[in-house]
Amino acid sequence: MTLDQVKKGSAYVIKFIPAGKIASQAIRFGVYRGETVSIGEIIPMGPIIIYKNRQEIAIGRSLAKKIEIEPVMQEVS
Repeated sequence: MTLDQVKKGSAYVIKFIPAGKIASQAIRFGVYRGETVSIGEIIPMGPIIIYKNRQEIAIGRSLAKKIEIEPVMQEVS
């Protein structure tokens, strides 16, 4: 699953970011492999807004399509 396929309000772990320019862009945003992020807004035809450590980060669709993620398992009450 990639970051452009998320649902608002969900949490995900970053599993893979391609090396090179894409990794550099993600690192500038503070997004690393193994980080947990939550999804704030999904702007139609626009960026994905993620939250990480009290930061709100807008990630463009072209970059989001290249970042692989997996859902964080929720505890069952």
